[in-house]
Amino acid sequence: MINASALRDTPTLVGERIRLVPLGPEHTDAYFSASLDEEIRRLTGSHRHLTYEDARERCERRPADGDRLDLAIISREDGSYLGDLFLYAISPENESAGYHITLSALRFAGQGLGREATRLVLEYAFDRVGLHRIWLYVYTFNMRAIAVYRSCGFTVEGRLRDSLFWEGRRHDALLMGVLRSDIPAKED
Repeated sequence: MINASALRDTPTLVGERIRLVPLGPEHTDAYFSASLDEEIRRLTGSHRHLTYEDARERCERRPADGDRLDLAIISREDGSYLGDLFLYAISPENESAGYHITLSALRFAGQGLGREATRLVLEYAFDRVGLHRIWLYVYTFNMRAIAVYRSCGFTVEGRLRDSLFWEGRRHDALLMGVLRSDIPAKED
C-alpha cells in the first residue's frame, strides 16, 4: 500500500556527498541556468527553451503537487545546486512511478552523484512510499546514464524506436525498470 504522506511530507534525504531537498522557489535561478545548457537539453530531449518565468512557476508549483516527488540535488560540501530529480505518474493502484533525474551541468557527470541520488530516492520510494516498481526512459546515446541506472538495479524492459528527433537525426529510447526486489544489497 502506498504511503501518501511520504509524498506530501516531502523529505530531505542525506547521502555522503549530497542532500536531496524539496525543490522550491529558492532553486529557480539554478534550475533556469541548467535549462540553458545545450548538452543537458540534448541528453534529456528537451526541445523547448524554458523562460525564467517557466522556471519560477515550476519551482514554486512543485511543492504543491502532492501526486509527485520533486527534489533538488544539493552538494553537502558547499550547498550548490547540482540538479533535480522527480518521481511522477505515481500509480497507487499499481504501486509504480516514473523517475527522472537531471544533473545541472556536465562537469558533475562521472563523479557518482547521479548514482548516489538515484540510490537515495529508490530507497525512499521502496521503503517509505511503498512502491513496487519504478520505470524511466533514457536515450540510447546516453551510455553513462544507462550504466548508472544498471548499477542501481534497473534493467532494460523495452525500446521506443525513433522517439527523439534531434538536429536531423532520430534516436531510440530505452524503457528501464527496477522492482523493489531488484535493488542491490546496501554496501557497508
